[in-house]
Amino acid sequence: MSNMDVITAHYEASDRGDLDGMLAPIGPDTTWTEAAGFPYAGTYTGPDEVRRNVFEAIARDWDGYQFTLSALLDAGDSIVGLGTYTGTNRKSGKAFTARVAHVWKFDGGKVASFEQIVDSAPVAAATD
Repeated sequence: MSNMDVITAHYEASDRGDLDGMLAPIGPDTTWTEAAGFPYAGTYTGPDEVRRNVFEAIARDWDGYQFTLSALLDAGDSIVGLGTYTGTNRKSGKAFTARVAHVWKFDGGKVASFEQIVDSAPVAAATD
């Protein structure tokens, strides 16, 4: 399976709401970095930390949270996903839309790291 196929499968799982499928390419040593300024900012290692600190937190805090992929770029050992986040904060009731890039890096055919680059301002404003 090519690097592009691995990440395509991740986003297809996301579209289905299949968290196990989304976490499938994340190995025990994979680092996952959520951007500074984002509510879940930090670097997490392995699928359990990513599940707990990112996806379970999002499910707890947001209604209708969604990532819509607009482009997937193949750069060999790096794959870049471009898209938009949307959702409504459960506490404030405020909705947001934010542009985002996901940078996936591979080493030896396995996901080594994920980095989120996002316009955090609209997300933060929705949590007020």
